[in-house]
Amino acid sequence: MFSGIIEEFATVVAIRHDRENIDFTLTCSFVDELKIDQSVAHNGVCLTVVDIQPSPNTQHPSPITQPPSTYVVTAMKETLDRSNLGLLKVGDKVNVERSMLMNGRLDGHIVQGHVDQTARCTAVADADGSTYFTFAYDFDAEKARHGYFTVDKGSVTVNGVSLTVCNPTRDTFQVAIIPYTFEHTNFQDIRVGSVVNIEFDIIGKYIARLQAVQRGV
Repeated sequence: MFSGIIEEFATVVAIRHDRENIDFTLTCSFVDELKIDQSVAHNGVCLTVVDIQPSPNTQHPSPITQPPSTYVVTAMKETLDRSNLGLLKVGDKVNVERSMLMNGRLDGHIVQGHVDQTARCTAVADADGSTYFTFAYDFDAEKARHGYFTVDKGSVTVNGVSLTVCNPTRDTFQVAIIPYTFEHTNFQDIRVGSVVNIEFDIIGKYIARLQAVQRGV
C-alpha cells in the first residue's frame, strides 16, 4: 500500500529481457536501505525487489568514483501491458515510493500500486506558478461502470503521484502540479505525447461495485 507521495526518482541503469518479463536495474539514494522482497512503487507500479548490488564504497568510501548501489525489480507481461514500464530506456527517471508505514500520516490517498491503464499527455499549460497537465485515456464503458473514471476534485494517481482531478470529461482529466512536485518527480520530463501510468481511486471502485451488487449485477 502506498500514499502517492513520491520520495524521489530512480534512474534506470540496465534493462534485461527474460522471455515475457523485463528486469530493470535502478539506482537511487535509498538502495542500501532496501531488502529483498520489499515492495517499491515505480511510476505507480508495485514491484518486488529481487536483487541488490551494494556499491563497493559502502563500507570503505574512496575518493575514486565507483558504481552506485543498484537494485533489480521484475515486471511481468501483465504489468507491461497495462503500464508504461515497457517504454523505459536506460537513463530514464522513474518515480519511486516505498510502501507506506502504518504508523504515519496518509499525506496523499490510498494507492495500491496496481496500475489500471496508461494515458497520454495532450496539453501542458503554465498557470503562473503551477503547471496544468491534461491527459487522455481510452474510455471503456464497462470498466467505467466498475469505477474506472475520474471525478472533479477526486483523486487519481499519475506515474505514482497522488493528485487531485480538475475538469474531468468522459476520457480526459487535468491535474495541477506545484513547483516542488515538478522538480522532484519525472513530471519534469512529461511532454505532449508522453505516456503515463494511471490508477483510479480504489474508493470509487468499491462504491461502484457496491451499487452493482445492490442492483443484483
